[in-house]
Amino acid sequence: MAAFSAADVKALREKTGAGMMDAKKALEEANGDIEAAVDALRAKGLATAQKKSSRTAAEGLVGVTVEGKKGVAVEVNSETDFVAKNDQFQDFVRKTTQVALSVDTDDIETLKAAAYPDGGTVADKLTNNIATIGENQQVRRMKSVSVPQGSVVSYMHNAAAEGLGKIGVLVALESDLGDDVLVPFGKQLAMHIASMFPQALDADGLDPEVIARERAIAAEKAAESGKPENVQEKMVDGAIKKFAKENALLSQMFVMDNKSSVEDVVARTAKDNGGSIKLVDYVRFQLGEGIEKEESDFAAEVAAAVGG
Repeated sequence: MAAFSAADVKALREKTGAGMMDAKKALEEANGDIEAAVDALRAKGLATAQKKSSRTAAEGLVGVTVEGKKGVAVEVNSETDFVAKNDQFQDFVRKTTQVALSVDTDDIETLKAAAYPDGGTVADKLTNNIATIGENQQVRRMKSVSVPQGSVVSYMHNAAAEGLGKIGVLVALESDLGDDVLVPFGKQLAMHIASMFPQALDADGLDPEVIARERAIAAEKAAESGKPENVQEKMVDGAIKKFAKENALLSQMFVMDNKSSVEDVVARTAKDNGGSIKLVDYVRFQLGEGIEKEESDFAAEVAAAVGG
């Protein structure tokens, strides 16, 4: 019979970020002694880090930070949400996001090669984290925005900690107005972006492949209508215009009133405050978007951990 409980497994995972079965095995070898199990996991971490790197990492955290007229968002993935709550992992995401501010490109390999505050590189620290925490982790992507004058405003939806969470947004406002106007307005725009998931700043920025796919779908629907070809063409054009309006940020209806477009709200805010405002760029990172997650039966894992 196991000398530990499900609560012990959970406590060890939260303390180290180790995987379920790794935590169970460590507790078995330590006869239920959590501190001894922590030491055992750390001791063998480097030997198992390479194996971890092949496993799907679709959880984790998004980090956002702003300094001066520049902001950056970084996504760092882990295998489970347990790791996202781990202090060591959160510290890594926070510091890596800060490092990203000093990188002059959005290239992840350049970021990983950059110096880490605690010594070595970001990549070195990442490898160490995989070894000591016991799960695969990946610095997946980054994007920075900046303005020559104005403000870059950040927003984190459902923050797990300061500047860390699952949906991070940056809004770049080029303006001659002060932060007393731009920061609260930028927060409203960022909340809109978090909620409405625009795919581009304007219609011209929409992915051509996405437009082509939407056009093919619209053409198929139009053909099913049985209407003349010239009418079908107008139906397709209308559908594409509607798609672009709903998915380009500047033409979306502003979520705060659902009456005016974002572009109109920006212009009105500038006029009301006697200045100019241009929404020049934005970032919206949602944790794990685009990653194919592996199916897992958490209940079965718990049963295996406590029942042998």
